[in-house]
Amino acid sequence: MKREVSAEGEASLLAIMRGLWPYIWPADRRDLKLRVAAAMVLLLVAKLATITVPFTFKWATDALAGEGTAPVAPSAWLVWALAAPVTLTIAYGGMRVLMAVLTQMRDGIFAQVAMNAVRRLAYRTFEHMHQLSLRFHLERKTGGLTRVLERGRNAIETIVRMVIMQLVPTIIELALILVVLLYQFDWRYVAVILGLVALYTAFTYQATEWRINIRRRMNDSDTDANVKAIDSLLNYETVKYFVAEEREAARYDHSMARYEEASVQAYVSLSVLNAGQATIFTIGLAAVMVMCAYGIKQGTNTVGDFVMINAMMIQLYQPLNFMGMVYREIKQAVIDIERMFAILARDPEIEEKPGAKPLAIKRGAIRFENVSFAYDPGRQILKGVSFEVPAGHRVAVVGPSGAGKSTLSRLLFRFYEVSGGRILIDGQDIRDVTQTSLRSAIGIVPQDTVLFNDTIRYNIRYGRWQASDAEVEEAARLAQIDGFIRLSPKGYDTEVGERGLKLSGGEKQRVAIARTILKAPPILVLDEATSALDSHTEKDIHDALERVSQNRTTLVIAHRLSTIVEADNIIVLDEGTIVERGTHHQLLASGGLYASMWNRQREAAAAREKLALVDDEVAAPNRNPPELEEPDLPIDKELSGPPIERADAAE
Repeated sequence: MKREVSAEGEASLLAIMRGLWPYIWPADRRDLKLRVAAAMVLLLVAKLATITVPFTFKWATDALAGEGTAPVAPSAWLVWALAAPVTLTIAYGGMRVLMAVLTQMRDGIFAQVAMNAVRRLAYRTFEHMHQLSLRFHLERKTGGLTRVLERGRNAIETIVRMVIMQLVPTIIELALILVVLLYQFDWRYVAVILGLVALYTAFTYQATEWRINIRRRMNDSDTDANVKAIDSLLNYETVKYFVAEEREAARYDHSMARYEEASVQAYVSLSVLNAGQATIFTIGLAAVMVMCAYGIKQGTNTVGDFVMINAMMIQLYQPLNFMGMVYREIKQAVIDIERMFAILARDPEIEEKPGAKPLAIKRGAIRFENVSFAYDPGRQILKGVSFEVPAGHRVAVVGPSGAGKSTLSRLLFRFYEVSGGRILIDGQDIRDVTQTSLRSAIGIVPQDTVLFNDTIRYNIRYGRWQASDAEVEEAARLAQIDGFIRLSPKGYDTEVGERGLKLSGGEKQRVAIARTILKAPPILVLDEATSALDSHTEKDIHDALERVSQNRTTLVIAHRLSTIVEADNIIVLDEGTIVERGTHHQLLASGGLYASMWNRQREAAAAREKLALVDDEVAAPNRNPPELEEPDLPIDKELSGPPIERADAAE
């Protein structure tokens, strides 16, 4: 399918049908193949019954009018005259019933084939979305992707149902009608019908192409409105903070106004299309009936022929009308499915190497060798970064905002490919191993924790799906959140809300920590893991993380320097390069960027504590104020070297 549809979303019906065929005729499902074959047989039989209906109508009419061929024996004439009209009328009704029953049986048998194709292709698209790179998802809005998936899923059903259940039967019925007209009447009737069909089809094509542009505008407006609604509702608190309800409503209404305008145009264009189709068909119907009436006057046709041609044309109107509707629906479905197929046509940015083997963890040592990386060619993020995290050791990475700290974790997880250099785990280039085994070996507590809209138990168990309830609860206890959970009325079955909004920042962070504890990976990445916690809770979580990281290779990306003073080694990044490295004491002694950042955080902590003391004095003026204590930062007072002065380097 990837070769049939371009990544820009340009697709033809033929290309889409080629892509859908393996799902309609699946190689691994013999039962579905049998259903397709049975549906085709019923389709043919139903159309033969359909074409017989006008004949029974003609025979009954001729019998009532006393026309047609009578039996040779005069004694049988009275029986024929009385019985034939009734019998033929019953036959007419019976054929219509048979036609309806066969058609419904066909639709019922084929329904499982159609819906299986919808489910399997929707599954493949959803799975493929997860295989695409982080860059792809950062460049797109979630609301837009969900609408693409939803409309694409509906479009698959429409195309399968319309092409197999409507277009193919219509073509068969039209061919049978032309054969009957040529046999029962003459070539002039066939010429009129062919001219009618050609004019009808040409008008339908032009009008539908006009309507397609309107449909595109409707889709764009609908997607835009949906994206704005989801974005606004996900940021409900931010909207409230800035009293922006009216502004958000106006943005949504602006998109809906464009959708309204396009919808009105769509309804108007549909009226024009229907009126034009009815006019063209009526002219063709009148033409053949005039020809038949003239034949009756000439004695070449009977009244039954007149009734038959009318019934035949009315019967032809249904497939012709379906042809217009089928074309419209298919064209609209092609538009809806274009973007879905474009996603399927897009190759993942990160692909497995042929013959990639699972990562073999022996000790868990990590090595960055001369790693360079840029999100965009014009903006280099990392420039020749080299360092090692020995097995079982803890290495911290610090630096100002935008220095490239979090990029290291994304590269380690192989969300992006390095531009230069390589990353090794136990001597294995991560580009040579399977992505599943790589990510299974690494646990992360991210800075911005986003939870699923499900229970706390579900979100913790996400770390290791096979874990028992007891293991889930033990992980929560180690993450210092078990007590909070048990105080909730529903306990571990408490719903966390969209993106975990029912929990505080610290509670969400502790759920993320519990999830990683449960995963128990040999390598840990702590990306600002305690950034959302208060000082007291931070110490509890810090102790828990200390226990969890024992004998595990740990890469810590930190903003609060007080959390990494015990790291075996500290890497200081600035503008994508390593400017300092060493232990906490060594870096303080050097008086560089790390020392500057440390001093700034000390001053900020002291200012906060001083402000807290002032608040205490205001609240209790008769109470003797306690002495100002040093901030709770483990600074080595016996450190030798020149005094550390405050620098202006940004955190």
